[in-house]
Amino acid sequence: MYDQTIDSPQRLTRGYERIRSGLALVPLLLALGFVLFTTLRSPLKDDIAWLLYVAREWLAGRQLYVDLIEVNPPMIVWILALPAALSAALGVAAKFVAVPFFAACMLGSAGWCARLLRGYGALGAAPLSLFSVVGTVLLALPGPEFGQREHLLAAAALPYLCIFARRLDRAPTHPVDETIAGVLAGCGCALKPQFLLAFALLEIVGRIHGLQLLRRMTISAAVTVVVYFTTLLLLYPVYFTSAIPLGLALYGASDVGWAQLLSDSRAVLLGDVVALMLWLTYRRRISDSALPLTLAVFAVGSVLVWLLEDKSWFYHRLPAAIFTTLALLYWVCVLPRPVIGWRRASLGACIPAILAMFGLCGIGLGAFSRWQNQVEIAVGSRPTTERKLEQLIRRERTRSYVAFSQWIGLGFPVVNNTGVVWSSRFDSMWALAGEVRRRRIDGHLPRDWPVHSWVVEDFLACCPDVAVVDEREGIDYIGMLSSLDERFKNAWSGYRQIAAFDGLHVFRRKAAQPPTIGSHCIHTRLPPPSRPVLSSNGDLS
Repeated sequence: MYDQTIDSPQRLTRGYERIRSGLALVPLLLALGFVLFTTLRSPLKDDIAWLLYVAREWLAGRQLYVDLIEVNPPMIVWILALPAALSAALGVAAKFVAVPFFAACMLGSAGWCARLLRGYGALGAAPLSLFSVVGTVLLALPGPEFGQREHLLAAAALPYLCIFARRLDRAPTHPVDETIAGVLAGCGCALKPQFLLAFALLEIVGRIHGLQLLRRMTISAAVTVVVYFTTLLLLYPVYFTSAIPLGLALYGASDVGWAQLLSDSRAVLLGDVVALMLWLTYRRRISDSALPLTLAVFAVGSVLVWLLEDKSWFYHRLPAAIFTTLALLYWVCVLPRPVIGWRRASLGACIPAILAMFGLCGIGLGAFSRWQNQVEIAVGSRPTTERKLEQLIRRERTRSYVAFSQWIGLGFPVVNNTGVVWSSRFDSMWALAGEVRRRRIDGHLPRDWPVHSWVVEDFLACCPDVAVVDEREGIDYIGMLSSLDERFKNAWSGYRQIAAFDGLHVFRRKAAQPPTIGSHCIHTRLPPPSRPVLSSNGDLS
């Protein structure tokens, strides 16, 4: 008779393995639930809400860079067209499709990276744990910036880095994986072309270590970038002739110096230094030494991109924070056992792991502070200006709306959530504020970019039911437009103030709703910068 007790130890071992594998996914599941709860119960990030609106309007037939003025290349609009179309088909708010879509992108990237690293180095022996750690970082670190272009770029670049590390360590890779990873990396560069610098820095390090430049992955990435920009030249020449020059001329850069920028990123910079020092110290003792080097080098390249952009916004340094965190996590996981023998280690031998933990704590505390504000909004303990505006718009039964402010949040996600018609081709008044700055510097209005005329034309074409004026910025939008264009002055005389809160003044139009075409206000198209057009009263239009 067969003794079933013989297989009992094996079954018990397999049971323990299943339990351990299940426990490895707990942090990932907790992070996923937390992110979905807080993000779905909070106003969508203004940049993302605007781009979702642009994607929806583009699908409806409006032209990018003509009817909708955007200074970013169209790759992000094409990507967001999928959740925008799906939300329209389901009849739900865009964020209820977009946020799960972003989460799926992060999980897909983490899962594929875990598969790419299987059998490679110490971490490749536990692909499920690796998937959990990478997925948790990609989900939790961005905070309120979840779904920004930089966030998607990091997820798109990560498989490229995994294969790059394997090739650098002469580990085998699959041709199909290389080709797909190269295409994804090219799409990441299409989201933010500045990150070509980070990829170039990585390839320079690869050449120094004997890696060939012409590989399937680099070729597929280069072909993707070339095809993308060729498509731009053919389909959107106005992006190069109008959108980019407009952004360069009028888009306001950050008013903080490099000292402040470096101070803001001190946790990431310290983490990079620690990661590179650990690599220099222990690179000969580990079989996958190229992996932490790859992550750290790309993080350094991301920091350089952020500094060259000269803007203090956190999400611009998000790729640097993500890859620095992953590099430090690698050392935290690898140092105790394979390298220094944790149980027999002296305090001096433990210092590298302690430094890595300190670097992680610095980055983690920053992420925690950003999530803290988001949680307060999600649970309703902190009323937001956007929600107050949405309530007022619904109470006034508003059909069209505009905000005179550089803050995109007054327009988006307010427009997304209420369904009102946005009475401007711009996402905010950033271009009008830029015109004001150029006038102060040059002493006259910029003839190539008569933004005030475009703002007036959009306003008169729709005469929105409700207009919000932000007086916190020190710009008298109404007085300036009234002095530059008599038509706007006459139209504005038909508005009365109905509310004031949070530094905003809300005005309601007393006249009847003007004619519109379909669901959109009648917009004039953006004229070429080299041939300004004079209106009947002598103003540039």
